[in-house]
Amino acid sequence: MKDLSNYRKSYEKSELLENQIPEDPINLFHRWFYEAEELNAAEEVNAMTVTTIGLDGFPKARVVLLKKFNEEGFIFYTNYNSEKGKAILNNPHICLSFFWPTVERQIIIKGIAEKTPENVSDNYFASRPDGSKLGAIVSPQSEVIPSREFLEDNLKQLEKEWEGKEILRPAHWGGFLVRPVEVEFWQGRPNRLHDRIRYQLTNDYDWKIERLSP
Repeated sequence: MKDLSNYRKSYEKSELLENQIPEDPINLFHRWFYEAEELNAAEEVNAMTVTTIGLDGFPKARVVLLKKFNEEGFIFYTNYNSEKGKAILNNPHICLSFFWPTVERQIIIKGIAEKTPENVSDNYFASRPDGSKLGAIVSPQSEVIPSREFLEDNLKQLEKEWEGKEILRPAHWGGFLVRPVEVEFWQGRPNRLHDRIRYQLTNDYDWKIERLSP
């Protein structure tokens, strides 16, 4: 057994105070996201952990790339027939989290997911490289497959079938928009007295802002 009890650091790079924050969490997310990007806070700043409740009743988390955010919420894309897709369609209450260690910041988002309109999914799919488009078609995501060669052989076959043609989005692949109902911003501080500010949606437009004890 490896003892990790001495693994610790002091967080001292910034602060999160009520007089410095906007009334809307999307605006604060926007600020933090671009600050993280400018400071190279992670190799992929848009990488986030998506946690769902599976059909087996267990929570499951995995890293997915955020592809868009606006006043409506947060958008990512996936295979609707995957374990993740089925879990979301069965229970759309999900959690997104971002951790940017270089700036000692974390954001946790609770929200309700819904499929994006087909034209939104079509437009994003069209922007992808052809290899990524074919990968989305060839992979029966989350299903058991016999070997790596199974995927590679099927990909070669698809490359021949789609050569010189426009590769269209399959119906089982598309986006999810996560509409936030709660957003917590965490800023590391010295002596483990971290700043935690939580926004909770009280109606369609208004947010209640509270400080949480670390």
